[in-house]
Amino acid sequence: MAAVDTAQKDAPAVALPGLGRALMSAGKLTQKAAEEIYKKSQTSKTSFIAEVTGSGAVSAADVAYTMATMFGAPLLDLAAFDPARLPKDLLDAKICQAYRVLPLSKRNNRLIVATADPTDQEAAEKIKFTTQMGVDWIIAEYDKLTKLVEAASKSVSESMESLTSGGDFEFGDINVEESTESNEAETSDVEDAPVVKFLHKMLIDAFNMRASDLHFEPYEHTYRVRFRVDGELREIASPPIAIKDKLASRIKVISRLDISEKRIPQDGRMKLKVGPDRVIDFRVSTLPTLFGEKIVIRILDPSSAKLGIDALGYEPEEKARLLHAIGRPYGMILVTGPTGSGKTVSLYTCLNLLNKPGVNIATAEDPSEINMPGVNQVNVNEKAGLTFAAALKSFLRQDPDIIMVGEIRDLETADIAIKAAQTGHLVLSTLHTNDAPTTLTRMRNMGIAPFNIASSVILITAQRLARRLCAQCKAPADIPHEALIEAGYSDSEIDGSWVTYRPVGCSACNNGYKGRVGIYQVMPISEEMQRIILQDGSALEIAEQAKREGVRSLRESGLHKAKMGLTSLEEVLAVTNE
Repeated sequence: MAAVDTAQKDAPAVALPGLGRALMSAGKLTQKAAEEIYKKSQTSKTSFIAEVTGSGAVSAADVAYTMATMFGAPLLDLAAFDPARLPKDLLDAKICQAYRVLPLSKRNNRLIVATADPTDQEAAEKIKFTTQMGVDWIIAEYDKLTKLVEAASKSVSESMESLTSGGDFEFGDINVEESTESNEAETSDVEDAPVVKFLHKMLIDAFNMRASDLHFEPYEHTYRVRFRVDGELREIASPPIAIKDKLASRIKVISRLDISEKRIPQDGRMKLKVGPDRVIDFRVSTLPTLFGEKIVIRILDPSSAKLGIDALGYEPEEKARLLHAIGRPYGMILVTGPTGSGKTVSLYTCLNLLNKPGVNIATAEDPSEINMPGVNQVNVNEKAGLTFAAALKSFLRQDPDIIMVGEIRDLETADIAIKAAQTGHLVLSTLHTNDAPTTLTRMRNMGIAPFNIASSVILITAQRLARRLCAQCKAPADIPHEALIEAGYSDSEIDGSWVTYRPVGCSACNNGYKGRVGIYQVMPISEEMQRIILQDGSALEIAEQAKREGVRSLRESGLHKAKMGLTSLEEVLAVTNE
């Protein structure tokens, strides 16, 4: 107490910082030495503690010990501290660098922070304001603390650099039309070069890896990017969580979404030019989560609809049934399956075959995924009143030959589509059902009369996508006879003339798989099936009749693909799940 009174009596002529006064009180510095060091720090624009320790007036270890003793704070030797144990994203890296502080942990609503200068009130207030948490100081030696802060800052910048620079690629022109509603500060904030480059690299990488979609997912302390490759999600990158808001804003700007709206989901689109005559469309969906906006970008490659029906994986008899149905002048063709099973590509493949100069084709989708010249495509807008039913009514007043409805969701849409199919139009649409027979009972449950179903539906295709075995590394699988029987093969089929294969994995594939192959159940509606429908028969009765007519179930179609060596038995069992 006496030392403090002496210091107050001999107050220096200049306003020394708190650390200078504390070192004087402890007898480590004279008043004259403290003033000279302070003046040097002002001239060189460095901190007082950097000048004290750098000049050798007081060693870093001595300063740390003195501060720990005077303030009753713990003293931590950072040389024995593992940098890998440092928590990420508790405090902004710019604050850590500016004030030479290092967050060590969080306890309840208080942040444990290492510092060499516990008298720095400006640093304490800045941390409190930024984190909305109280601060508990732990004393560390200035030189060791500086090295660790620099190393932590460098690792963050290097991680961003490694994510944004690996690999040679060329960026095309992204179709950027910024929202006029976004203010200048927000727009300039998203034009952060590493973030822009990182996003471009992720889009290019996803396209090169043949991914179907990208997932940008923020969590409390981590951020991850995953690609869905061959139907399976794979973690690709873990960028610093600090970029989550800038990355979300950048995606929203180029997708023409409201950059300031973070409370509700939004949907948009963007384009990426990947060659002189190749443009890829992306569908963007944002979703507010607990720790930020999750963004999913679906890749819509228009060329996938022009590959031709042979590339989809139909067996010869299945292909013949489908081509016969789309060649008819009127009727309804339904494609069923879960989300991501390739229904849209199948429909557009059919439309591509039908797209001739003398044919009027109109589509209503939510939203339109693949642009096709020669086809009149309409995006459904529920808020504006442009529903599937409203679009269909308008189509029928414009003399269409072929109508494609993205999805039959309600009775009104189904009723108009069926009337169109009964009055000389070919109607293509989708339903979410497990297989072809249950589609008919699903329509019955929607309230459609059996007569209307029987007189309009001409063919139903149920489909799944299974991962295709890599041709370079697949190996014969030793599967017991009993397991093959249980999977669905008959005794007569297991004759030893064919071999099932298993995935192995090599540099050319993803864990033994490369690409996907379609599994189909193509069921034409025969006269006998129409009689069962008119009698309000069950899906089981329709399935039995389909089997008698030689229509394979999804499981049987998948087993045939495994028998041909295109996919593995476990993959067939996983996607058909009967």
